[in-house]
Amino acid sequence: MPGRVTIEYCTQCNWLARAAWVAQELLTTFATDLTEVALVPGTGGVFRIGVDGDPVWDRKADGGFPEPSQLKRLVRDRVAPGRDLGHADRAQ
Repeated sequence: MPGRVTIEYCTQCNWLARAAWVAQELLTTFATDLTEVALVPGTGGVFRIGVDGDPVWDRKADGGFPEPSQLKRLVRDRVAPGRDLGHADRAQ
């Protein structure tokens, strides 16, 4: 079953709380679709989110942090493509 999410965050920037909040949002939304959400400490301003080894968001490349609904759509497209996200789908 696919669905391993990694959230690499910068310890120098104190982004652990942000990474934990993102993990909570994803675990709440995709409770039965994810096998794991891993928090990975990093440095140098990193904030990257990947699903099954494939990048879905990179703070430096994508320009800042993702909106929750945007991130949920990106993750959904990888782990549960046919799933309706309700309000998150309408926020496009």
